[in-house]
Amino acid sequence: MAHAQEIQLQIRGTPDEESVHDAGREGPKAATRRPTTRGGLRWWMTVAVDMLMVLCGTTVATLLGRLYYNSGGNSKWMATLTQSGGSPLLLVPLLMTPAPPAEERQPAASKMLPIYVGIGVLIGFDNLMYSYALQYLPVSTFSLVAATQLAFNAVTSRLINAQRFTALIANSVVLLTFSAALLGVGSASDGTSSGVPRGKYPVGFVLVLAASALFALIMSLFEATFEKVIRARTLRWVLSLQMYTNLVAAAVSVAGLMASGDWRTIPAEMAAFRDGRARYVLTLVGTAVSWQAAAVGMVRLVARVSSLFANVTATLSLPLVPVFAVALFGDRMTGIKVVAMLMAVWGFLSYVYQHYADGRRAGRAECRVCAGAGAARAGSDAVLPA
Repeated sequence: MAHAQEIQLQIRGTPDEESVHDAGREGPKAATRRPTTRGGLRWWMTVAVDMLMVLCGTTVATLLGRLYYNSGGNSKWMATLTQSGGSPLLLVPLLMTPAPPAEERQPAASKMLPIYVGIGVLIGFDNLMYSYALQYLPVSTFSLVAATQLAFNAVTSRLINAQRFTALIANSVVLLTFSAALLGVGSASDGTSSGVPRGKYPVGFVLVLAASALFALIMSLFEATFEKVIRARTLRWVLSLQMYTNLVAAAVSVAGLMASGDWRTIPAEMAAFRDGRARYVLTLVGTAVSWQAAAVGMVRLVARVSSLFANVTATLSLPLVPVFAVALFGDRMTGIKVVAMLMAVWGFLSYVYQHYADGRRAGRAECRVCAGAGAARAGSDAVLPA
């Protein structure tokens, strides 16, 4: 899910030794030319598109998920299915991507199949916990507590991907953790007219924390897969990894839907849905499409930058979801939520500044390497005999 190299907010765009030697062979002029890096304008434009997919997809999917419950929907497994059921739609862009070159390394199917199944099962259960939590919490509280996935991601990425901690990253983790704790303390006084069962607050709070921790683990596993197994970050692999893992998650949801007997209640639920059957179908389809858009953006950010940066982007939706929830569902924007939101935004800004500072440092180091290669080439030319 609001909802995958060393994980760090540091641009991994320093030139390798081969590119430096090539520049030296081309001459001093070529060697001193600044190479294209991940911190360039074109790179930032593609990252901005991915961030927009995450922001829009997460916001719309969370609001539609709340609308499903408010309008008469009650099936947790159906809500779970919408979070991964749109994955077959990814087959269309996957078929449109160019085929990989013959010389490109392809991981064995025996390695990828356990990854697809393992991560897919984790996604299925993570989606189920989010579905329960979304029913038991106001959408504004749900979205803000879900920000703890960023703090959990810092822990899992440290253990799995050798994340280095800086003062700014530690500051962000502390702020986001305190932000979630503040919401938990103040949840008893959180008034809302959205029909949320007030006695379920503790259950919803625990579920969204557990789902956030599991989601952080999934993001770290995605990045470890790109780094250690696939060793390629193309769009084709992004779509493949997203589609196959979500197909497994959808299969888990369908199995749960059938085993729980919820499938028998779907016709009555559809008939009793506010504004009729058409709105019921449109709500579920819109939720499924929105979750897939957000998920593709998240996985693309994991491949382009890191899982930590992808989670940072997800926190940008925090100011958006509560505002729309107040307007659409009557949630109260209490003082505690405002303070928690400000703490979360400050934590996000700390991550962004760390990424910016690391990118600047990497760019300066890259320029020094290229300039040194050019100077070395010029010196060797100067001592050549006439």
